[in-house]
Amino acid sequence: MEKSGKFKEEIEKLRAEIRSHDYKYYIMNEPVISDKEYDLLIDRLKTLENKHPELITPDSPTQRISPDISNEFASRKHLKPMISIENSYNREEILAWDERIDRLLDGEKREYVVEPKIDGVSCALRYRKGILEMGLTRGDGESGEDITLNIKTIKSIPLVLMRDKGVPGLIEIRGEIYIDKKDFSGLNKSISERGLPVFANPRNAAAGSLRQKDPQITASRPLKFFAHSFGHLEGGDEILTQWDFLARCRKWGIRPVENAGFCRNIDEVISMCGTMENKRKDLQYEIDGMVIKVNSYKQQANLGSTMKNPRWALAYKFQASQATTRVNNILVQVGRTGVITPVAELEPVECAGVTISRSTLHNFDEIKRLDIKIGDTVLIERAGDVIPKVIKVITEKRTGKETDFVPPKTCPACSERIFKDIEEVAFYCVNPLCPAQLKEHLIHFGQRNAMDIEGLGESAVSQLVDKSLVKDVSDLYSLDKEKLLGLDLFKDKKAENLTSAIKKSMDQPLERLIYGLGIRHVGEKNAFILARKFGNMENLMDAGIENLNDIHEIGPVIADSVFRFFHSEKTRSLIKKLKDAGLNMSDEKSIEIPQIFKDKSVVFTGELKSLTRKEAEKIVRQRGGNAVSGVSSKTSFVVIGKEPGSKLAKAEKLGIKVLNEDEFTNMIKEGA
Repeated sequence: MEKSGKFKEEIEKLRAEIRSHDYKYYIMNEPVISDKEYDLLIDRLKTLENKHPELITPDSPTQRISPDISNEFASRKHLKPMISIENSYNREEILAWDERIDRLLDGEKREYVVEPKIDGVSCALRYRKGILEMGLTRGDGESGEDITLNIKTIKSIPLVLMRDKGVPGLIEIRGEIYIDKKDFSGLNKSISERGLPVFANPRNAAAGSLRQKDPQITASRPLKFFAHSFGHLEGGDEILTQWDFLARCRKWGIRPVENAGFCRNIDEVISMCGTMENKRKDLQYEIDGMVIKVNSYKQQANLGSTMKNPRWALAYKFQASQATTRVNNILVQVGRTGVITPVAELEPVECAGVTISRSTLHNFDEIKRLDIKIGDTVLIERAGDVIPKVIKVITEKRTGKETDFVPPKTCPACSERIFKDIEEVAFYCVNPLCPAQLKEHLIHFGQRNAMDIEGLGESAVSQLVDKSLVKDVSDLYSLDKEKLLGLDLFKDKKAENLTSAIKKSMDQPLERLIYGLGIRHVGEKNAFILARKFGNMENLMDAGIENLNDIHEIGPVIADSVFRFFHSEKTRSLIKKLKDAGLNMSDEKSIEIPQIFKDKSVVFTGELKSLTRKEAEKIVRQRGGNAVSGVSSKTSFVVIGKEPGSKLAKAEKLGIKVLNEDEFTNMIKEGA
């Protein structure tokens, strides 16, 4: 008992120390320890909590990333409606608004707070007794989507408010989740290198990141948060003004919106709006205007709201950064996963301080929608002051010399035919040997969940391709130590390790090979289903579209993608080379596993102690079952680990059988 108490004391001390460092880093912008030292504190806390799981609390700094996958985002009511703010676009409209305020307050003296209008995603954070209870999107204003699991991954959002700073019993903090300009560029670069469509602007990137079903994906995105108001407050010290509220946020450990200004009159408001419009390009984050608020909460209450907008606030919107230029040509480029994207080559033009010479046209349907021709004069906008976008064609300037763009029928990198998925707008090259996709294919092929070739990382792949040692994945199996030692990256031991890992990968099960081939839309689960259904690579390659559509878990989009992939001559040639190299092409071992979960649907929730979530789901699939993320009336049973969450309650409500981890593992042993 004394020993447990000692660990509890150390755990609580570590949590307090980590929260203190979070406050200094995110609020004061004055870190006092290095990132490595901070990580060591987190690692020590994780170690102690793993040894004493009974001492883990939901608000611990280690609990930011949940193992649960959200099947859907439940709708929940805001404590008070999140109504929108009226827009204005010039000095005259700001003055007219101020005159209305003056009349409604009978000439009463007033002050204003002016805040940057962050171009992000609005959300509401609910804290009860200082602990983060819920995070909601704005939604329709009355209700929002519950994104609590994803909100918790954002490190600038405290899980616990600073308790010694007059924390209310209940408060709903409102603000914006956003991505910095620099982080946005890095995120898009990373996405582009994987051949995926990039985000149009930081706001879209933030919105897409918040709606990920897997919190681990959200955690990998560089999201941040600024607070700008509160929707509801109970208890705690009285707050009289907006300026006081922003200062109070800082004391609680919540980042208040930066670059806010206190203004004594409307002239100072207009001056600040002009200053910030000129300064916006120098900020680390995107803003599309300024929000003007009456400072006094008493005056705000007296002014009230209409059905749509608060009378005490006004948004001043900046002018969009636009320019006109000429389309000199339209080219197509191939992404690393085969996405074919049209790009407009523009007559260089300055827009928002940057010279623009290229703009993505996203897809061929967008070219039709805009009716763009080569030689057209177009209006471009630097969307979010980052991504140049063609807004419209100025048809009045056409001379008749413009020419239509003809989409290619073959890939510009490899000359293979390109295809369009049934439910998507983009065209793709499905040639596994396409040089534009080779590096990414190799990295995917060697990753842990595919062929598990340790040492086949980005640097190694780049050298192998650049030196022409590898022209497709089958060439990996002809590499030897001598060839690798001729590369700058490889020394004796590293060359031995990679060749050993490549040789070991030859015995991977068929499902791993199918997944490693990088077939569009085919993830680990579908790769397993295909291996189980067809038994060997030859049967899968010969499968007709009807055979694929007959598989319950395989929809028409996946069936079409698999059929096209395996009926490409380049694919068939590659498979033959892999077979000749000695790779396993059958699923015989898997077929022998007893199908104890045949036609059963299984849901896992909470943290399992002896298995990872992926391992547990794989066990179910290997034994004929289907591992799903959401509980429904069709669920056969739910397996629960530590802190199972809402899925357990739903299962009990529907009368679905619930198993603990030991019961699940015993079932496996008995079935085997």
